[in-house]
Amino acid sequence: MQNVLDCLSRGGVAVYPTETLYALGCAATDQDACARVVALKKRPQIKPLPLIIGWQGGLELVTDHVPFSLISLAEHFWPGPLSVLVRARESLAPQVSDKQGFTSVRLSPHPVAAALSRELGVPLVATSANISGHEATADPEALDPDLLAGVDASYLDAPLPLGGAPSTVIRPGNDNEIEVVRAGAVAVHMLEAEGFVITNR
Repeated sequence: MQNVLDCLSRGGVAVYPTETLYALGCAATDQDACARVVALKKRPQIKPLPLIIGWQGGLELVTDHVPFSLISLAEHFWPGPLSVLVRARESLAPQVSDKQGFTSVRLSPHPVAAALSRELGVPLVATSANISGHEATADPEALDPDLLAGVDASYLDAPLPLGGAPSTVIRPGNDNEIEVVRAGAVAVHMLEAEGFVITNR
């Protein structure tokens, strides 16, 4: 893992495992590295890059606006595959936020992904490690060889991602109201079981 950490600290781009899928990423504060991620993935410029953090306090590096519903969501579902839309800090690279200034972030339970973010001390870009339009994967043998050739480092060893659905993306609302932007690993009934009201069912 040290080679990936060294790579990221120097402004590089790497492939690494998360709890769901392999990710292509870099330090979320590095605009040039984020631009490389977008180019390598052939991702549309208008799609913001998602983020992960490796410790609860890392949320303060992503946003300075934490609604009550996010605090409650974090208590129930973090660390885990639940990505939450928050207003991004200006210190983050522009590629991680949409036109309204929002980015998505989750606290990863994967030991490698979480450790990389903690050791680097910044949020990490964590977009799936595939060319846009191609299938994302949890299998290291299925990773695109051209994509791997374009990164500066990779960590493909155990513990491997669990696979399955990607993270669920939600937008916190007032009180316990949330909007599900993308269905994923955290099912709607799991959110409702904890008292959250889905506003776009």
